[in-house]
Amino acid sequence: MFTNKGFIDIAVNLTDSMYRGIYNESQKHQPDLPNVLGRAWAQGLDKIIITGTGLKESKEALAITRTDERLFSTVGCHPTQCGEFDKEGKDKYLQQLSDLIENNKDKVVAVGECGLDYDRLKFCDKDIQLKYFEWQLELATSHKLPLFLHCRNAAPDVAKILKKWQDRLHGGVIHSFDGSADDAQMFLSMGYYIGINGCSLKTEENLEVVKIIPSNRLLIETDAPWCEIRPSHASAKFVKTCLPSVRKEKWSPDSMVKGRNEPANVVQVLEVLTAVRNENFAELSAIILSNTYDLFFPDKIKLGLSI
Repeated sequence: MFTNKGFIDIAVNLTDSMYRGIYNESQKHQPDLPNVLGRAWAQGLDKIIITGTGLKESKEALAITRTDERLFSTVGCHPTQCGEFDKEGKDKYLQQLSDLIENNKDKVVAVGECGLDYDRLKFCDKDIQLKYFEWQLELATSHKLPLFLHCRNAAPDVAKILKKWQDRLHGGVIHSFDGSADDAQMFLSMGYYIGINGCSLKTEENLEVVKIIPSNRLLIETDAPWCEIRPSHASAKFVKTCLPSVRKEKWSPDSMVKGRNEPANVVQVLEVLTAVRNENFAELSAIILSNTYDLFFPDKIKLGLSI
């Protein structure tokens, strides 16, 4: 077990325009990504994994990773954006994703965000999602990378496809998990990790589900700037750490923006998990850190860490 402290946020959308001060296409304050990252490092984060949600975003994510040795990223196409494959030319699009991975091996830690989203079919038809989810599994097998998986109201189909490819895949995480206990058990039985953020902790039912996930299968994330733990969530009563925040119109470099999540808040997710699972904060933190290294940094496993 790890004995040193530290967190890794496995899902942050640092390419989102909110970190450039833009909300709904309106500039509200100056770009403040350095401030956001500064708060994250001050809160004890060791590393941050930036989410690639499409070809453009994956390129932008990789550019950001080059600004700090503690930043890494995924490369892939979100299910709601899978129409990009046909617009660009499916073979060309897939090849460009593959080239990004090949040319940035030191920074790319997973293929994704890929998977299925049946809650937002208005953005991309089910058949297209299914087709290009499997195409991205080819990337994971050829580059020997784990999967960073999206699953919304689609657990049976996601599991069916993963089982079909199981012998060729290299594991992965069901990111931003908000499914049922049965869904969790299904993915756990296949060896997948479960990523927990604020959206995983909205209801009392959600809290019951996170109790059954073995500690050696847990990962933590913010999915910032989304998925914050809100006062209305069942988990809010367990949050202890709240950094100062102001409305975006009153922006200050030393404060978070209300309604915009940040990686510094990943500690809140761990506080909730510790409370509802009745576990020791330091011990659970160490286990989750070890899990994250096992999945995403196998070549750097325990690098610089005490065991």
